[in-house]
Amino acid sequence: MQTSVIIVPGWRDSGPGHWQSLWEQRIPGAARVVQDDWASPKREAWVATLARLVLESPGPVVIAAHSLGCIATTHLPAEAAARIRGALLVAPADPERRAVLSDFAPVPYAALPYRSIVVASSNDPYCPIRLAGAYSRAWGSEFVRMQNAGHINIDSGHGDWPLGLALLQSLTDEPAAWPGREFSETLATT
Repeated sequence: MQTSVIIVPGWRDSGPGHWQSLWEQRIPGAARVVQDDWASPKREAWVATLARLVLESPGPVVIAAHSLGCIATTHLPAEAAARIRGALLVAPADPERRAVLSDFAPVPYAALPYRSIVVASSNDPYCPIRLAGAYSRAWGSEFVRMQNAGHINIDSGHGDWPLGLALLQSLTDEPAAWPGREFSETLATT
């Protein structure tokens, strides 16, 4: 059965040109989480919306989360987490440092029951690299440290982000089915 890709934006959503928006258009069958309130996020509502989408997916799920979407993913209940095959957790948020995100604290510090990759930047203004590394260790995730990549969003020059797409493809069983395959094959041979 084909893997379903679920795109999980962070606080205030991911606008046009953001890698999540571009991937949603490029990956066949990708679903995007749509929250009722992007400006004043509440953990219970955000996690319930994500859990519902995961549980309604026809097959195994791979998550592509950004910022607060990463933290929402780690709060999923066990029955939803059991459906996840892998998660790409990019530029995780630090809800303890921003009052508007505080409902997501404390961040779970338990191993995730699926393969995960945390991607963080050395100069992310919303989460220190040391904290992202601590999340990665606690969650049992692979860790990819990017140098001076900001919040890994459109503002830091990460629109059509081929490295991220290759990382996401590594979490599925059918990477050749997606656009961008040539980049992944090049990456694998270098």
